[in-house]
Amino acid sequence: QLQVVESGGGLAQPGGSLRLSCDVAVPVGVSLDNYGIGWFRKAPGKEREEVSCISRGDTNIRYTDAVKGRFTISRDSAKSSVHLQMNSLRLEDTATYYCAVDHFACTKAAGTLSYWGRGTQVTVSD
Repeated sequence: QLQVVESGGGLAQPGGSLRLSCDVAVPVGVSLDNYGIGWFRKAPGKEREEVSCISRGDTNIRYTDAVKGRFTISRDSAKSSVHLQMNSLRLEDTATYYCAVDHFACTKAAGTLSYWGRGTQVTVSD
């Protein structure tokens, strides 16, 4: 069983930046490197969407078109964390951001991913 906790959300102005963290408690002897991590977001009245995904071994990284060039996903294996650096924030980035962990996070359907955090709120406002 993995414990997943997101943090780093908050209020930002358009054009500002936030850095989200997804901290994963893994059992002794287990490395987060063996898992893919997906960042998702859910805005009121909208469907959940994948924002970014990094596969196990970091062999595949992808971003949804709306955030390409603005968001960067990265893994800190030593700290068992994955970060989402969000720059040039826009009003439409406002959402609750969730982190999902699964061996095949970048290939399985979101609804089948094994471990989810409770989310962190990002609000972009003037």
